Amino acid sequence: MALPPRAILLVFPLLFFVVASTTRVAAGESPAAAASSSSATTFLRSRCATTRYPDVCYHSLLPYASTFQTSHVKLAVAAADVAAAKLRAFSARIKDLLLRSAGGARVVAALKDCKSTVSAAEPAGSAAAGVSRRQSRWHVSKAKTWLSSAITNEGTCADGFEVAGEAATSSAAGKEVAAGVASVTQHTSIALALVNGIPL
Repeated sequence: MALPPRAILLVFPLLFFVVASTTRVAAGESPAAAASSSSATTFLRSRCATTRYPDVCYHSLLPYASTFQTSHVKLAVAAADVAAAKLRAFSARIKDLLLRSAGGARVVAALKDCKSTVSAAEPAGSAAAGVSRRQSRWHVSKAKTWLSSAITNEGTCADGFEVAGEAATSSAAGKEVAAGVASVTQHTSIALALVNGIPL
């Protein structure tokens, strides 16, 4: 027997609700998990708002929300880990640019200086992540020192190209290094801000 039109209109919303609920269960998303995920993203957004680069902070750390949930310490560790990974990738790229030795003597000299300073900064992110895991005043202070040092070294890399002159800064390598320094400095700054936010 066919259902009257009014009954069909009542059945469709119910059917939609059942299908949607079944889909969430099939995907393994429980109400508790959804609430936890929502809390983590809300927490992340509020903490990123305290940094100089809130959008970069939020989007770079969102994939790790399940690891830190609403923990200040775990969030700071995740940020330091991301900063360390960015530094490693940037350091590797500078070494690659040096191997190609393109851009003239001034560019090569600036790249060598940059390689030295970035290599010195490279362990800082990992070290900061390690000490941040221990929520004590001394360890947090140590993490701040490491990250501040990394930011200084990153700036020194950029300064080296400025000193080398317009030809160096306007070269392909110079532009790539400038963009790389801007990126790693942003992530290191974010990590430092989040370490600063660890309650003691």
